[in-house]
Amino acid sequence: MRKPKLPPSSADDTEAAFYDALQHADIERLMACWSDDDEIVCVHPGGPRLVGHAAVRAAFEALFANGRVMAQPEKVRRLDTGACCVHSVVERVSVMSDDGLQHAWVVATNVYAKTAQGWRLVAHHASPGSRSEPQDVLTVQPVLH
Repeated sequence: MRKPKLPPSSADDTEAAFYDALQHADIERLMACWSDDDEIVCVHPGGPRLVGHAAVRAAFEALFANGRVMAQPEKVRRLDTGACCVHSVVERVSVMSDDGLQHAWVVATNVYAKTAQGWRLVAHHASPGSRSEPQDVLTVQPVLH
């Protein structure tokens, strides 16, 4: 007998479930990570702003038609306000090419809200990818005028 699935107890749990669903091309598990709110928003690299469940689901279904997405979040920066968490991540995306396994990096922002059903994704915004790993800029040098 299967144990009932408990609501995600943290934004980190939801993030782990989201990336696991991407890696397994599991649309049902992926959509279970999203909030029930009609105003959820997703922006894929270089793509339009997708608003609402139907648009988000259709985009991921199209993505999964090409197979699973081997994306791993790295360099996670977290801002936790109690009922909302913002994660800035660098996604390492693995892609098989004629030259073997290649990596690309995408800078993404994931926003989670604490709901009655647990922590849910309300926004995912990903930049266009690059072949080199992006570096964090932690301090800015003063500009002389």
